[in-house]
Amino acid sequence: MAAPAEVQLQIADTSGVMQSMRTEEQKAPLPVVHLSNSPSSSTLALLILSLVGIIATFALACVTLGYVVDIDNCDDTPNEVVKVVQNYTHITDYVATCLDGRHNALTGPSNAITGENICAGVKYTVEGIQDSDGNYMFANSQCIVDNIVAVMEQAGGNVTVGYHGTMDSVGRGDHPIQTPYWQAGLCPVNVHWHLGAEHLSVGQYDEKGTGPSTASDEEPHRKLLAGDVRNGNMCHLYDATDETFTKEYDWKHCVDMHVGQTYEVHWPHSAAGACGTPNQYQTPFYDGVFCNLGLVNLSIVEKQVGVQAQVFTIVNDERYYYPDLMRGMIVDGARGTNMTYYTGSTTGTSRDNQICSNYAPITWQVDRVCSVISASSFDKMCADMKAQRDDMSDDFYAHGSRITVADHLTANNQVWKYTE
Repeated sequence: MAAPAEVQLQIADTSGVMQSMRTEEQKAPLPVVHLSNSPSSSTLALLILSLVGIIATFALACVTLGYVVDIDNCDDTPNEVVKVVQNYTHITDYVATCLDGRHNALTGPSNAITGENICAGVKYTVEGIQDSDGNYMFANSQCIVDNIVAVMEQAGGNVTVGYHGTMDSVGRGDHPIQTPYWQAGLCPVNVHWHLGAEHLSVGQYDEKGTGPSTASDEEPHRKLLAGDVRNGNMCHLYDATDETFTKEYDWKHCVDMHVGQTYEVHWPHSAAGACGTPNQYQTPFYDGVFCNLGLVNLSIVEKQVGVQAQVFTIVNDERYYYPDLMRGMIVDGARGTNMTYYTGSTTGTSRDNQICSNYAPITWQVDRVCSVISASSFDKMCADMKAQRDDMSDDFYAHGSRITVADHLTANNQVWKYTE
């Protein structure tokens, strides 16, 4: 039998629009396959293989067209999206569209976690600890008393290769942890970030860097923004002529964040945290650091408490998406490999070079290189923070940056690590 002159086939794409495909007029009759009453095994095998091929082709087409999972339907569970699509673009779209604190793309509904937050309020217990003279041991205090340095080493300092502070921390026996924190028995207990960089790395993030918050400021590293949010040192990557650095992102979870801006991210770690439990991540971070207060040995606190620090310029470019920024510093390629280790203190704008922190000494592991990262990476981090047991909303925005610590308040025990 000859084929019809024209055959019209219809398929549905993901939006339901019908497309038409026309076959050319066949020039010869279709081949005829003669089947006997007892088909041969080779014929059956051919038919089975053909059927498998058709099914496989259909499944591949569905995935390619995005038909398997309707990302716009927020009733789809995150696990279904991850399991079926296995595509960062789809997962990111799901998080941005549907995640509102009730779900986490990896863990599912947060209300499945029940029980007591054993770390809540520990900060206030620590703040109430007094020394033998009745002074609160961890309260901020004058850095210099009667022309003598009256505090332990401070942070954030200069992390440029070759720099040493003048405070003799080595002579006192203070040395930073030089292995990954997990190898030293510490786990991350919080993540937060600062506007600009609190540390200084000459040529990477310093007083000569620029960004959208510094465009009209003669002294960008001293600029005070809204409220008490002080801008710190800036990266050298910002380009006002490139929309990668200027086109604003539609933020869903983080608060008052901006493309093109420099931020220094901190991941406090502790050996006294509620590691591996729903209480691991805490705001304020002091609750996480001191959660199991009885495990803290103040004579070796720099071996029990540490902070990872990494500096980024945010871009509106999905090529720089990183899906798990909440869990710790990025160690991949050039990131997290050019490091400075030293001992210092907690930071923030309640301290400067006159008023110092007494949460010291603690280890700092700081990436000396500024990197770009997508805005969606930060927004995904904020979404993950919403899914924790503790309320981390006080860390959804950038905190102010402490002024770079003076030489006489900075340790002399810097250790530098280089890319191999």
